[in-house]
Amino acid sequence: MRNLTYVNDRYGFDVLSDDPHRRGKPTTTDLPVARGLVIEDVESGYVGEVTGLENSGGQILMELTDRRGAARMFPLGPGYWVEGKPVNLLPPVRQARTTPGRTASGSRAVTHEARTARASRIWVEGRHDAELVEKVWGDDLRYEGVVVEYLEGIDNLAERLGEFDPGPTRRVGVLVDHLVPGSKEARIADDIHRRFPGVLVLGHPYVDVWQAVKPGRIGLAEWPHVPRGTDIKIGTLRALGWPHRDQADIAAAWKRILGRVRDFRDLEPSLLGRVEELVDFVTEPGAE
Repeated sequence: MRNLTYVNDRYGFDVLSDDPHRRGKPTTTDLPVARGLVIEDVESGYVGEVTGLENSGGQILMELTDRRGAARMFPLGPGYWVEGKPVNLLPPVRQARTTPGRTASGSRAVTHEARTARASRIWVEGRHDAELVEKVWGDDLRYEGVVVEYLEGIDNLAERLGEFDPGPTRRVGVLVDHLVPGSKEARIADDIHRRFPGVLVLGHPYVDVWQAVKPGRIGLAEWPHVPRGTDIKIGTLRALGWPHRDQADIAAAWKRILGRVRDFRDLEPSLLGRVEELVDFVTEPGAE
């Protein structure tokens, strides 16, 4: 009987068992869509980050924002790439809420009935400040019955306080931007503390509340340094290469930034501590 010698055959013993042309070809995998994913639409070549989701007539659409800040809507399904691999995008996974759970501020979540608003208030400088406070502390403030109002700047703070008539029980906590020694804001705060009982003015060191969001949340090592005398929002957007022509561009940019904030861990401690102090101040025993 002859001895058979086996040789190394790259096709194997069954030449039909392996197709070398298919070897290594990536397969499409299912992937639930989520904010922050960077996605490429194969058909158009458009690349953008998921910045929003919308239910349109029962169909979920995702908003993809490119590096220039332009946004387009796309349906879920196949035909996309993520990190160089083909994916079939599925609806987002609903996160099961644990018990007892935590609010976005890190507080223990509790079930409660709607509470009548307190007389005491928290005031912030502008709409963006109010929206950020609501996103992170909204559950806590509703539980405590605290209303947040915005001032459109603090130059008229004394006038507003004169109308509100605060006191030991009817309190106002004020959150201001750029509260650093020697600033206009610091001088206003000192004056207010001398003139009005029942008022606490606190602030963070940033020129604008945008900078209180950790820069890593939008892919930055640090926020751009905007020259003195340049509008902080326009200067920031210009440095980032985002649209900055008008108020609509500013609003779109803030929506994008706010959308990346998940909870208190995405904010700088210098803001977190001040807001917590103000909440405590207006909810202390004896405060209405």
